[in-house]
Amino acid sequence: MFYAIISEDIPNSLEKRKLSRPAHLERLQLLKQAGQLFVAGPHPAIDSNDPGEHGFTGSLVIAEFSSLAEAQKWADNDPYVSAGVYSKVTVKPFKHVLP
Repeated sequence: MFYAIISEDIPNSLEKRKLSRPAHLERLQLLKQAGQLFVAGPHPAIDSNDPGEHGFTGSLVIAEFSSLAEAQKWADNDPYVSAGVYSKVTVKPFKHVLP
């Protein structure tokens, strides 16, 4: 089943994001290589694909896991969590309908 991992950043998270980004992306690449990743990306703080110094307000990952517990465990071990980038992470089932 797919699960949505919806994360919210702390205020002014950009520097922490930059430091942890390589490890964060490496984990996402592993999900992709395993055929589990549906979509992933950050939420820009402004209406722009490149928010610059404004940074991001959070992230969304939708990926396939065998259970909610497995998805939660994966989310809990994200480098952005250990670096203090996220203030809140919500994991919940996601039903892919369209397209």
